[in-house]
Parts: sequence; structure tokens; C-alpha cells
Amino acid sequence: MLILGYEEVTFLEGSKTRHFILKRLLTKTAISFTAVSALPIAAITSSKDANAADDQTEMRSFVRRTIANDYARGTTVVVKNGQPQQISYGYGYYGKRLGAGNSKVVYPVCSLQKVITAAIITQLIYAGKFTQDTKISNWYPNLKGASNITVGNLMTHTSGLKATDTEVNRGRIYSENDAINWVVNRLNSTSQNNPGKFSYNNTNYILLAGIIRQVTGRSYKQNVQERVINPLGLKRTYFLEDIPSGMTDGISYTWNYKNYQWAQYVKKQQASQLVGAGNLFSTPMDYYKIQVGLTNGKILDKAEYNYMTNLDTKPSNGYSGGMYIKGNLKSAYGNLYNTHFGNWVQLTRDNQNGLIMFLNQTQNDEARNKNIGYQILNHIQPGTFSAK
Repeated sequence: MLILGYEEVTFLEGSKTRHFILKRLLTKTAISFTAVSALPIAAITSSKDANAADDQTEMRSFVRRTIANDYARGTTVVVKNGQPQQISYGYGYYGKRLGAGNSKVVYPVCSLQKVITAAIITQLIYAGKFTQDTKISNWYPNLKGASNITVGNLMTHTSGLKATDTEVNRGRIYSENDAINWVVNRLNSTSQNNPGKFSYNNTNYILLAGIIRQVTGRSYKQNVQERVINPLGLKRTYFLEDIPSGMTDGISYTWNYKNYQWAQYVKKQQASQLVGAGNLFSTPMDYYKIQVGLTNGKILDKAEYNYMTNLDTKPSNGYSGGMYIKGNLKSAYGNLYNTHFGNWVQLTRDNQNGLIMFLNQTQNDEARNKNIGYQILNHIQPGTFSAK
């Protein structure tokens, strides 16, 4: 694995990971068409590889500069013409001097996890276990209003359900079942809205995780392992309690006239509360593989993905199945209360161009973080991406 300063640089081509040595800028030489035609095939291939390395080096410099200009730190995967390139800047764990892209560091996926939960629900729908119109009272008979709420409502945040303090550290480590029961009790003790209007709330996806548990008879964690991690061969995706010895979750920071201030990490108490909605840890490259797996048949096929992202309850803002869908683009943003993490993904629907950005030093400002991402996206393919 290549380390440049405190950055790890990798590129993924199909199912293979290639490693490039980027120690210097390659010199471009003008060659006439006739001269190129006369070159051996190996020489032409070498020239193409050199140009590709030049492009990757230029992109790396631009991304690192853009992140630095906003006093941010983190690791990204930039996807251009189907080729994902990991580019990182700064430390993922400043105290241990572990670079943001170091193979020992994984990051909270935050709300970007919701599409994984939605994908497993979609698998179960296609297996004939229930439909998007099935009322959630089938699994939550004691939840008030459940007979008026559908699975589709949960997947599009149109259930009307809202619970505060889902991310506030409540001082104990929850089992999956206890975390889900806490949400049900919390909802029953407070007033709720009627189904129909979009209102983003972790509650919806925590309840979806509970449906997965009840329908399959297996934990949400087991379902993610068997339906997502194993089929994709992911090597750096874990639940917090399962991060191996020798690896670590990243630490988040903010800039306060100096980098790496006010360190905050995700505590087990907080993660355990967010089953299905924010308790998974990964890297941008693994997350890119997940996005690809949502349409290539390893998690879902294209028809299943199209179903998940175009549910009948899809609101006008385009949210369906864990992502906002707008024309040819898909996106999602995530962070965690009382930390400085900020994650953003925006990709073309065919996964050929876009960005996955896991920042671990931010100013806790979603619009500002997205602006960093949008500058990078506009550099990848001007005019293709939206700042929304």
C-alpha cells in the first residue's frame, strides 16, 4: 500500500485494486499521429498509462487543495469515467498520526447507511415477505398510529413519526432489540404527525431494522454481514464493536485557529442507539463498492434498485430508499450529533462519475461541507452535478 506523506493512494479498476507510485509529475510529449501509429502496442499503452497517471495526479492535487482551503480533513473517493480514485488529506486520528486514508482507519457511515437498510428491505419485498404498502402494525401492534403507516412511508420519511434524542448519548449500550423498543416507547409518549408529509427522522430506519429482524429471525447486523458485506467482499466495513484489533475508528475534529481541535469520536452508547440508521463504519472505497452493488446484482439488480428509489410514497424532494434522487443524480448527506464528521455522496445513477466524501474535520456546517464536495464534483465533470 502506497503512503505519500500521510496519505494512502489507491485506485480501483473493476474488481481489482491497482497501486500507482505518484512520486513526480510525468512529462507529456507531443507525438504526431504517424509516430504513434508506428509505435509498438506496448509503447502506446505506456503512453496512455502515463496520461492516466497525469490526470490522477492533477485530480489528487486539486482535491487536497480544495479540502485544505476550507480547513477540513478527510478521505474521499473521486469517480471519473467509471474509475474510482481514493484521495485523502490530513489525519484520520491525529493523536496516533494515522493518515485520513490509512488502511487502519474506518469512519462512521452516518446516515449514508440508510440506503443499506432500504436495500435489505427491498430484498425482502422481492422475496414476497411483504410489500411497500404493508402496514407496520404487522410488526409493531403496540405503536400508536401504526395501522396507518406503511413500509413505504418509513422508507421515504413520510410516516409522520418523529422522535427526539435518537442521537443523544443516553448513557448505556443498547442491544438492537432494546434500541428499537426505546424508539417505540418514545414515539408512544409524544405526539406524532399524520402520514404523508416528508419529515426526516432516524426513527423510520430504526423501525425498518426491526422489521428486518422480525421477518428474517436474524439480527440486523447478521443481515448486513450476509447480504452486503460478504457478497461484496468488503474488507473495511464493520459495526463499531467489531472493528478488529489493529484498526481503529476515526476521530473527528474542528478548526479553531488551529487544526485538530475539540476531538470527538463515536461512543458505543451512541452507535448502539442507531441500529439501521447510523451504526456502521466503513471507508469511501468500500462505500463505493456498496453503491455499485445496488445495481449489479450483488445486492440488488437494476429493476430492484429502480423500485427502491421510486416508491409510491416518494416525496417531491426525491427521497426514496435512503437517497435523494434528482434526474440522473443520487445523493445523501450524513453526520452525527456531538461529533465533527460530515459525509456526502453524490454520484450519477450509473456510478460512472461522482464523489464519496468522508470528512473528519469540519465546521459542523452541512452547506459548507457540501460546497467542498461540489467544487470537486464540478472539477470532475463540469455542469453534471447539483449543489443540492
